[in-house]
Amino acid sequence: MNEHTLSMRLERVAANVPAGARLADIGSDHGYLPVALMRRGMIAAAVAGEVALTPFSAAQRTVRDNGLEQRITVRMSNGLAAIEPGDGITAVSICGMGGETIRDILDSGKAHLSGQERLILQPNGGEQPLRQWLMENGYRILREELLQENRFDYEIIVAEHDGPVVYTARELFFGPLQMQARSPAFLLKWQRILRHKQQNLSNLARAQQAVPEHKVQEIAREAGWIIELLAGA
Repeated sequence: MNEHTLSMRLERVAANVPAGARLADIGSDHGYLPVALMRRGMIAAAVAGEVALTPFSAAQRTVRDNGLEQRITVRMSNGLAAIEPGDGITAVSICGMGGETIRDILDSGKAHLSGQERLILQPNGGEQPLRQWLMENGYRILREELLQENRFDYEIIVAEHDGPVVYTARELFFGPLQMQARSPAFLLKWQRILRHKQQNLSNLARAQQAVPEHKVQEIAREAGWIIELLAGA
């Protein structure tokens, strides 16, 4: 993967960045996403934020090698602190981290958001707590995608601020739009997760040490939700 050929996962993220956006790519790694979008003429400007020196230097090099220093600013900063008021950011992408990590980045950096930005988020697991944060902070989920790459399931969540938003516990668990669409990839994912949860319950039942009852009940409840979902309930 490079700025010429993005992974399938990043291509789907790129497809959800509005044309002409001013993008902040947080945790930009090599800067491939903003550079690819700029090379394609899809965005007006970008900030690539990185907290660690090695990827920060890599992103600087990618931007420099493509002659885009005037259009893409690379900043070494923690999370949304990469965004400055004069940037006029209209879209924020955060990809390739756990959902809890993305949630924490959004929560600790709320002061750097105007509320007008589109959020394009690609969590590696932990989607439920991320959706919970979006709901609690007035973000409506506009689009959800699920794709499999290198045998891993990846979810993309696109959200915009839209005042009070309410999702049920099951919608937060499965994804409100994915529950409706019920794509083949979505159903396969939850079949795999159900098998895993049922195996967990079986192992806990045979465990020598006592397991907290609330933990067993939580796994059993979620397994029940999945069974109902797969049955079309």
